Amino acid sequence: MKKIHQNPAGAAPPAGQYSQAVRLETGDTALVFVSGQIAVDAAGNRVGAGDIAAQATQVFENLSAILAANGATFADVVKMNTYLTDIGHRAAVAEARRRYITGEPPASTLVAVRELAHPDWLIEVEVVAAVAVG
Repeated sequence: MKKIHQNPAGAAPPAGQYSQAVRLETGDTALVFVSGQIAVDAAGNRVGAGDIAAQATQVFENLSAILAANGATFADVVKMNTYLTDIGHRAAVAEARRRYITGEPPASTLVAVRELAHPDWLIEVEVVAAVAVG
């Protein structure tokens, strides 16, 4: 088993003591655990204050960049957890999600929470992807 901690280009540097992703390789398969992504661009700038559509798009762009760094796409995602500060944002998030997940959807959880780590953040999404090693 091989464990690789990652902070790939295209995603904001971690704001704390964590890795943006951890890749766990066992045999011919790797699981990629992607930390919760928020509406921050690769330069660390907050995106879309008060705008759930803009924030959701940025979150999915961040996820896409981290997945790509692992040779993966949203088609490889097997689990997705979404955290919203307002359940009323569900439709806007679903619209953004449909632009990125076009095939069979992964197992998913959607949770409304009181707040995230910063008051500007309206959404956070984490995923697990399975990819072939090679």
